[in-house]
Parts: sequence; C-alpha cells; structure tokens
Amino acid sequence: MRCAMPPTVTERYAVVSCHVERPLDDRVWAAFAALQERPPGGLRVAALIRPPDPEAGEHDEPTWLERARAAASRGPLGHHTHFTSPTHARPTGGEPGERVAREGAWLRDRGLSPTLFCGGGWYTDAAVAEACAALGYVDVTPRASRPSYLAEDGAWAQLGRPARVDLGTTMLGVVPTTHGAGDLLRAVVRPGLAAQVHAYFHDTDLVDPRRRRLIALGLRLLSRRRLASDLDAVAESLRTAPVVRWAEIERGEPVGVGSAENGAVGGPT
Repeated sequence: MRCAMPPTVTERYAVVSCHVERPLDDRVWAAFAALQERPPGGLRVAALIRPPDPEAGEHDEPTWLERARAAASRGPLGHHTHFTSPTHARPTGGEPGERVAREGAWLRDRGLSPTLFCGGGWYTDAAVAEACAALGYVDVTPRASRPSYLAEDGAWAQLGRPARVDLGTTMLGVVPTTHGAGDLLRAVVRPGLAAQVHAYFHDTDLVDPRRRRLIALGLRLLSRRRLASDLDAVAESLRTAPVVRWAEIERGEPVGVGSAENGAVGGPT
C-alpha cells in the first residue's frame, strides 16, 4: 500500500470518498468495510457517513457507532447529511443549516470527530456552509461541474480546485468532488485527466459485483496516474489555498428562496 503524502494544493493528487448511506444494512456495510480495509490502488477511502434518522426507524445507535468508529480507524471520517429522509437526499423544506449543526453536535456528543462534510444530493447554501465552518469541517460538497440530474434552479456550489471560501464572517476550507465512479473510469483511460482528482462512490454500489469491479479498476488506474493521497492530507494543505467568495461559487436557489425543491432527486447521493 502506498502511503498518503500531504500535497500542496498546486500538485497533482488522487483522493477518494464513499457516501456511506446505509451503515445499518449488514450486507452493504460488509461490502464497504472490505473495500476500505483493502483500498484499490492504495487510495485511503474517506467514509462520509450518514447519521441514523430515528424518525425513519433507525434506532440501532450502538451498531451505528461501532461501525462509524471502525470506519474512522481505517481512513478519514466525514459527516454526510440526507436533508429529508434516508431515501431522499436533498431538502424539501425546513432549515438545512440547522440540520447539519444538529447532526454535527450529535456526532461530537458521541465522541466522533469527523473532519469532512458532504451535503446529500450535492445540496448546499450559505447557512449549510456556515454550519460546516462552525463545526470545523472541510466541505467536499462543491462539484467541479454541475450534476446532470439537478433541477435548473437547484442549489449547489461549483469549484474547480481546493480553496478557502470567504463566507463573510468566517472561512470554510473546500476540496471539491470531481468524478463519480462512471466518470472516473472514462477519465483515467483518456488524455487530459484533471491534475486534482476527488472521486466518489456510494456504499450501495459495492453490493453489485459489476459496479464493485469497475470502481476498483478505476481507482487502481487512477493511482497510477496521480499521487495517492487522502482527503485529510489534502485538507492540511488548505492553509495556502487561494481565497474565493461564497457568491462566486454558489449556484441555484436555496430551499425557501423561490424553490421548495419538490422535484429534487430523492435517492442517495
């Protein structure tokens, strides 16, 4: 296994994260744990884990905590929020920033120290960003390019490289997500691969043998073309990252400002 090296933000690197959305599903968890223990290409997999939702019947806190701690022992740990329900990632109302703050406090109260955040369905707004900054997170929600399934006015953030984002009252470190599993495999076999690659996949992808093989192949090929690192190592280099204003990266309309996102994609992201 290749050791993670802390790059500067100007270097080439490869990092990977998994949206761990069903940590209480034994089959899904086993598939994720196996890959995280033996990461393809030596790329340490950050676990961006969704807290349990008691309103949806997720009451097995001891198992959830055991699995979250196991994931944290194998790689970076992050907080992943589904704003509406376990099966509906983007918000349909309410105060998304308050949910992030509430879940973050729940995680800290149970002795977990996530360093990363990703909003479900790539949703973010100024309040969510401020909650992330208050929790000390590095945000990986911004995308290098617009997800194709988002509604025209759906809120998201666009950023092409790591940066410090000026929120007006505080700063937020950001490492954008660049490639999904399918995009990654196409990109690594063609010229013109981005210098800084943050690939992601879902834990549920890993229970499908074909998708699991494709993800593993993509990560092995990626590690041959870019320095294998991890998200915490890249986050350490953000002290020297350029500064951009929130207004420069925000896209679409937040929930409650002209759009209730009633047509938002409801599945896992």
